[in-house]
Amino acid sequence: MITILVANPKGGCGKTTVATHLAAAFANSGLRTALADVDKQGSSLGWAKARPEGAAAIKAIDWHNGAEKMPKNVDRLVIDLPAAMKMGKIDDMLRLADVIVVPVLPSGFDVAATGDFLKKLESLKPIRKSKAAVAVVRNRVQLGTRSAAQLDSFMVGVGFKGVGRLRHRTIYTEVAGQGLSIFDLPGKQYDELRDDWAPLLRYIENSDPEISVLAASR
Repeated sequence: MITILVANPKGGCGKTTVATHLAAAFANSGLRTALADVDKQGSSLGWAKARPEGAAAIKAIDWHNGAEKMPKNVDRLVIDLPAAMKMGKIDDMLRLADVIVVPVLPSGFDVAATGDFLKKLESLKPIRKSKAAVAVVRNRVQLGTRSAAQLDSFMVGVGFKGVGRLRHRTIYTEVAGQGLSIFDLPGKQYDELRDDWAPLLRYIENSDPEISVLAASR
């Protein structure tokens, strides 16, 4: 099993969108997938409960009172952390993670907060001992804008692996209330958006080269 932790103490950076889309990508590739929601607001849980019959199955886990037993018979576990979570509790969750995904928005406030978070991550034992890989994802990017260029500059100095850009599109919010993702939608018109996720899926896939998530998700 590969465990993916989606984390950033900065609110509104798209953690739940990233977590639910990763879970959907894995599930649609045929992997047995679980999605653990650590936030008491339960956004990821609500998304999972709203998934229609016939959608790729995702096991929803409520961890807002803390991580309980790890799920059995699962290939991928995605953990959605809440905003403003204390570093001590994040450290506890890091012990479970193989890959840590950190979304960041093209905003001066988000860049500053994310930079501080990444510096704190560097000091934590699981990161120092290279037991967990860190992937920084540029989220809700409008290509060709000044803010996108500033975010690109930020990525040069973060010290962690940058894994592509997710473009800003309303389809993400439109499908969220239905418990769906762009990986659940038919049609080639969404192929470019699905391609945005390719670097991140490949990065996670490399943790388990025997299973081709990227190829199966297309």
